[in-house]
Amino acid sequence: MPDIDNSRPFIPLNIAVMTVSDTRTRETDTSGDVLEARITKAGHKLVDRAIISDDMAMIRGQLLSWIASSEVDIVISTGGTGLTGRDVTPEAFKSVYDKEIDGFSAIFHRVSYEKIGTSTLQSRATAGVSHGKYLFALPGSPGACKDGWDEILQYQLDNRYRPCNFVEILPRLQEHKQAG
Repeated sequence: MPDIDNSRPFIPLNIAVMTVSDTRTRETDTSGDVLEARITKAGHKLVDRAIISDDMAMIRGQLLSWIASSEVDIVISTGGTGLTGRDVTPEAFKSVYDKEIDGFSAIFHRVSYEKIGTSTLQSRATAGVSHGKYLFALPGSPGACKDGWDEILQYQLDNRYRPCNFVEILPRLQEHKQAG
């Protein structure tokens, strides 16, 4: 049965949070607040937090900046994953992926379905790997951020989670580049 192995020491990760929105401010960014609270409560370090407009070039630019930073291990975004014309977060994320983590979307939708039924179809949550960093794009509602963190990310971003987790393979994400 999957579980946390408390005999292993916890490894904190450096996480950046991006809120994609044309209307939210730091004061009204409840979804970003949800992620920040959960990240720090889990023992990870929030290294940066930004609000970026629903603009593919701006989202991509922020992603590339964090991907290039030695201070960032993980990027988690909230917002812009819907179906409207302004929702371009998945496209921006996919434009920088080395590999997509297809199972993230599948698991997110399973978890979401339990809470909101078929309305989960309106989300295009996505995840991938880019230059040795994990990137996760969640929908913009606080509930979706809670579900994504509480049901998936808190476990996969904890090196003590068994049988396996994203943390233990983090150092190996770029081994193909080291072999050449």
